[in-house]
Amino acid sequence: MDLTILDEWLAAAGEPPYRARQVWRWAARGAESYEEMTDLPAPLRAALAADVPFTTLVVEREARSRDGTVKTLFRTGEGHPVEAVLMRYRDGRRSICVSSQSGCPLTCTFCATGRMAFARNLTSSEILDQALHFRRLEAIDHCVFMGMGEPMLNLDAVLDAARRLPDLGITHRRTTVSTVGWLPGLRRFVDEVDEPIRLALSLHAPDDALRSQLMPVNDRYPLAEVIAECRRYVAGRGRRVFVEYVMLAGVNDRVEQAGQLARLLDRRAFKVNLIPYNPTGAYESSTRRAIDAFKSVLDRAGIPTTVRLTRGREIAAACGQLAAASA
Repeated sequence: MDLTILDEWLAAAGEPPYRARQVWRWAARGAESYEEMTDLPAPLRAALAADVPFTTLVVEREARSRDGTVKTLFRTGEGHPVEAVLMRYRDGRRSICVSSQSGCPLTCTFCATGRMAFARNLTSSEILDQALHFRRLEAIDHCVFMGMGEPMLNLDAVLDAARRLPDLGITHRRTTVSTVGWLPGLRRFVDEVDEPIRLALSLHAPDDALRSQLMPVNDRYPLAEVIAECRRYVAGRGRRVFVEYVMLAGVNDRVEQAGQLARLLDRRAFKVNLIPYNPTGAYESSTRRAIDAFKSVLDRAGIPTTVRLTRGREIAAACGQLAAASA
């Protein structure tokens, strides 16, 4: 829901300030309508239902994969597409991947979202409504800002939304904001964010020449500057930065490149997630043998490294696949 509109409407109706807190508590617990909010007077519930939309987004379609992943295509009020994902794990974790923009202006070559037309930044309420939608399905406990868009291009709205997630059951330590290395936003994140929100760097190449081919943003903000900001984050918080590295066959998956990556990263500052490439038509995925060999180099260098479990691939809900195909 648009919490600003809610506050303004309640104030204009002469309602006490605590009414907004009551409404938010119900929404954060998974209420599906104002009618469920039984500690509000019935006439107020009816008036809210008539005048204040319960959500800023409209669900157009949902897809469910065999592994339990749910991908939802939303539309904003003016019709812009937004996708978000709920991932269910066997250990009981329920993680959501939310979008910060409709589309993305940064055109990373391996990412389906980068081939969409960029529409606009999402508001904090539109970001929260993705999380609230899944909260209405079941309890959730992790959130990654790794959906459509570059979060550091919309940092104020991202942080406004992230700061409300604990009310939904997602602590700051289980919230991760990802960036391709957009330095103005990354510097602000390092300097201004007091909460223990995690940072992830979308890296995908161990040198500037290759990274610029894969990610044009690197021409503007090269690796050395981005890595330096990540180290400032670690120095200030004492927590590692997650490094996302998508494995592209014959492009960035040679053991020599793993050695370059090991020399670039400090084992005390970074943890690497190797991501099997999810088909978007641009590249081929590295073989399991190549991924294992790459990981072995990082393991020998003492850099914590995992291979990410792919979820939702058959419904185009996996990493790099969000593209709102029906847009």
